[in-house]
Amino acid sequence: MPYDKELDECVFAKSWENDTERLTASIYSYNKGTKKLQLTRENKNSQGGYRFAKLGRLTKEEIESLLPLIKEACGHMGQGNLEDKISE
Repeated sequence: MPYDKELDECVFAKSWENDTERLTASIYSYNKGTKKLQLTRENKNSQGGYRFAKLGRLTKEEIESLLPLIKEACGHMGQGNLEDKISE
């Protein structure tokens, strides 16, 4: 069965931005299946638009910015309270 964008449902998405990039934590469910976390990086170009980039390595600032988003995303996964299992 080929990928069908219509079946890919975004359950949750929240972003953190600075002057040069945006990091997003999202929860997707394909065809009502298992909910999965997706982390993305977008870099800002000279015109102010965003362009997808490989997530790659993260700085401490990026990790500290993403962790609250990941914790919140866990609450949308519907498998108990995963947020409590992630220690700070």
